[in-house]
Amino acid sequence: MRNREAVLAAADELFACSQSPGGVSMDDIAAAAGVGKGTLFRRFGDRTGLIQAVVEQRIQSLRHAVEEGPAPLGPATPPEERVPALLDALLSFKLDNWHLTLALEETGSGSPYRAGHYAWWHRTLADTLQRMPGLRDSSYAAHALLAATRADLVEHLVGQEHMTAEHMRAALAEFTARLVGRP
Repeated sequence: MRNREAVLAAADELFACSQSPGGVSMDDIAAAAGVGKGTLFRRFGDRTGLIQAVVEQRIQSLRHAVEEGPAPLGPATPPEERVPALLDALLSFKLDNWHLTLALEETGSGSPYRAGHYAWWHRTLADTLQRMPGLRDSSYAAHALLAATRADLVEHLVGQEHMTAEHMRAALAEFTARLVGRP
């Protein structure tokens, strides 16, 4: 357990200092954590597994708030309020962790839609949308809304179009409000 914590802390720090997790070697992480490289491969499989573990550690409190917390993220929140809050929280997380989330979305058997974290967000959002009267296909709507939070889109909007985080969050809120029927 102590080795796992040391590895995650070292990986988190090295990934945060790097432009891309791909630029951080497993040797670098093992040395920073004070463990052998074999320990990394036994515990995490590969760099993608290690990135997933770091992201899971960072997103744990958000997932807890979504699964069990109070409004606006918690499951008892009316869908008209919860859907925008879920998307804003996810977009904010991706803005704060774009290099890691981008690395994860670039894995997943060639498709970000096959990654476990995507399936969890899709299911959560689709289940919430299902409670909305008049929305016929909550699964498709969840996919469409999640597309607006993809890390490659976030990177493009911030890096290429120089959109601010505030602008992106406001635009997503407006787009979502139209779908869920909020003014």
